[in-house]
Amino acid sequence: MKQLETNERKTNSVQSLVIIALMAAVLCVSAYISIPLPNGSHITALNFVVMLVALTFSLRESFFINLIWFLLGLIGLPVLIGGASGIGYVLGPWGGYSISFLIIALLVPIICHRKYNRIFYTIIAILSAVFVDLFGSFWMMLVSDISLKATFIAGFLPFIFLDVVKAVIAAQIVPQIRKILRQK
Repeated sequence: MKQLETNERKTNSVQSLVIIALMAAVLCVSAYISIPLPNGSHITALNFVVMLVALTFSLRESFFINLIWFLLGLIGLPVLIGGASGIGYVLGPWGGYSISFLIIALLVPIICHRKYNRIFYTIIAILSAVFVDLFGSFWMMLVSDISLKATFIAGFLPFIFLDVVKAVIAAQIVPQIRKILRQK
């Protein structure tokens, strides 16, 4: 009986690692699904996938999925927003958005640990999208030494509408994604 439990635990652990790796790969690919903007930024599918992961997975899984993606970008693989990479990018004006994804990967699973509630998850997703864009904007302001108004125009306004739409969509499909994952 004990051997069966140990084998089952190992199987679940392997499945969890495979899912974490697969979702980290999806996160990497989502950085390339983007629309470049004239100011050098991108509207990407990345924040949609980050939100979906944060709403769907446990705290441990969500954090590791995002940490793998972030570390791959940090060491130079072009997987950050718009295919960017490296410590220079992360410490530069647009790096705050990538850092905020790690924060979301930690906070959202803690807040959404209870049973799925469409309204609650949607509100958390919207607040998270606003947080990402505000954090990224303030990071830009601090790193670039530009005014609050210029930061708002360059780092918040171009993104917030679509980011909220993507967050709302992510919140709506959580039950379907969880159902697929349970069918491992």
